[in-house]
Amino acid sequence: MKFFVDTADVDMIRELAELGMVDGVTTNPSLIRKSGRDIKTVTREICDMIDGPVSAEVVATDADGMIAEGRHLAEIAPNIAIKVPLTWAGLKACRVLTAEGKMVNVTLCFSAAQALLAAKAGATFVSPFIGRLDDINLDGMELIAEIREIYDNYDFPTEILAASIRSVNHVVTAARIGADIATIPPQVLRKLADHPLTDKGLAAFLADWRETGQSIL
Repeated sequence: MKFFVDTADVDMIRELAELGMVDGVTTNPSLIRKSGRDIKTVTREICDMIDGPVSAEVVATDADGMIAEGRHLAEIAPNIAIKVPLTWAGLKACRVLTAEGKMVNVTLCFSAAQALLAAKAGATFVSPFIGRLDDINLDGMELIAEIREIYDNYDFPTEILAASIRSVNHVVTAARIGADIATIPPQVLRKLADHPLTDKGLAAFLADWRETGQSIL
C-alpha cells in the first residue's frame, strides 16, 4: 500500500518524507485554509519535496471552470494530480483533463456506483471517504471492498485512494481489503508505530541494560 499524507503543512511533510513514508500528498481547500498560505506557493513547495502525486483541488462547480482551474494548477509542477468532485461536472472535467495526459483524483466518493463512473471517466485515483461514512453509521470499509471487487472484475486502472482516514484500524483494514493507497493525516500516520507492548518491552530491556553497567559507545 502507498501512503499519501493528507496535509498542507510542509514541515510535517518534510519530516515524514525523510523517513521514506510519503509516496504522495493530498490537499484540499480546508487544508490550504488551515495552512494560512497561498495555494500556489505551498503546493509548489510540496511538489518540490515529493516525487509522487500531489493533489490540488479545484473550487469551480461547473465543468468548464474545473477544466480551466485544473489546467492552471497543473502548471505548478508535473506531479500535480488535479482533484475534482464526484459530480457530473467533475466527471466531465475528469474526462477532458485525463485526455490531456493529466492525473486526476476524483474525490468525495461515497458509493460504488460513483466509483464506477469515476473509473469510466478515466480517473487516475478515486477517493472514497471512509470516515465520513462511518460518521453517519454506514460502513466505509464495505465501500472499499465493493470498489475493489468492481475494479478487479473489469481491470480498471483507477487506483483506490482510501480517504477520510481517522484511525490506525482504518489504515490496516483498507490495506487488508486491497486499497491501493491510504491518504493519512500525519498524526494518524505516526500512530501506526505505536503499541503498548512495544513500550513495555523497551522499558524492560532498558532497565536490564542499566543493571549491567555497560556502555555500547
